[in-house]
Amino acid sequence: MKVTYGLLFLLIIGHPGFSQVKMKKAEGGFLFTENQKEVLFFQTEPKNKEGQYERCNYIHPLWGIKGNILTEDFPADHLHQRGVFWAWHQIWIGDKRIGDGWELKDFEQQLNEVEYVSDRDGSAVFKTEVAWKSDKWKRLGEKIPYLKENTTITIHPEKSNYRKIDFEIHLLALAENLSIGGSEDEKGYSGFSVRMLLPEDVIFSGPGGELKPEVTQVESKGYVNISGSVGANQTKGGLVIVDNPDNPGYPQKWILRDRNSMQNAAFPGNKTIPVSTTESLVLKYSLIVYSGKMNDRKIQKIVK
Repeated sequence: MKVTYGLLFLLIIGHPGFSQVKMKKAEGGFLFTENQKEVLFFQTEPKNKEGQYERCNYIHPLWGIKGNILTEDFPADHLHQRGVFWAWHQIWIGDKRIGDGWELKDFEQQLNEVEYVSDRDGSAVFKTEVAWKSDKWKRLGEKIPYLKENTTITIHPEKSNYRKIDFEIHLLALAENLSIGGSEDEKGYSGFSVRMLLPEDVIFSGPGGELKPEVTQVESKGYVNISGSVGANQTKGGLVIVDNPDNPGYPQKWILRDRNSMQNAAFPGNKTIPVSTTESLVLKYSLIVYSGKMNDRKIQKIVK
């Protein structure tokens, strides 16, 4: 079945009966549910606050296992931050800086196509094709795409006390000499990020034990576990952000914040890297949303 929503083209493959995780069109994007319980909402249509900080192509809300919302959008302290997102401060074509996808300056994304696949294991596979544009990159007075993004999000059914969500992001330049990078300070904000509602008792941990957020980057090979009273009625739970071993620069470093900001697997940091016109830059991450406790041994088993 094929359905068109304005510029957005939707292709549904497989039989929805196969999937425990189901998708439906909703105002602004697509809502994913399991057993009629909200899982996540993917924003496909442009959204702004009083005409500023327009964004799409991100997840918010992301719901916890107990049905509470885990993410924020348009937070007062950083209005550009948004749910689960991936973005870069520096976007260059040659020696011309054409946009800032992190702070949403001279930056536009257009979702041209989405695809929903119901898998026999109960998962929902959601694929997007997104064009990146800028007022600073035009041909004959018209904005033209300079990068094509293809992202696959696999939303697995709930198991025991957790749910795993996988991300695979492909970036292909449509203009020669394109490069992307993070903030040009020592922090190097860049790449895959989660703006999470943080409890007062938040704890960060990795394979080596508890982590302390610093002003600059922190090392934690493979993942960061963010835990505390994040569940409904202050029950314990958390979110694990997983850095895939296939990623360039693995293990990537982290920017962690215990209040008023996002959590970021920083790639490539404050430098810039080229994006090819012939071979996609591929980035892979996973989220593990859980209730109760989640130790290193269980995380390692889940991500295998």
